[in-house]
Amino acid sequence: QTISGEHGLDGSGVYNGSSDLHLERMNVYFTEARGKKYIPRAPP
Repeated sequence: QTISGEHGLDGSGVYNGSSDLHLERMNVYFTEARGKKYIPRAPP
């Protein structure tokens, strides 16, 4: 939850931030799913 909030995601995984940089780098921690929702990546 904390990492999600720091990256501009709400509780349902939808990006609500205003930073283009956050959105560009979202794929480091999250995978984009249907409907522009992001889900956390599994740790290696």
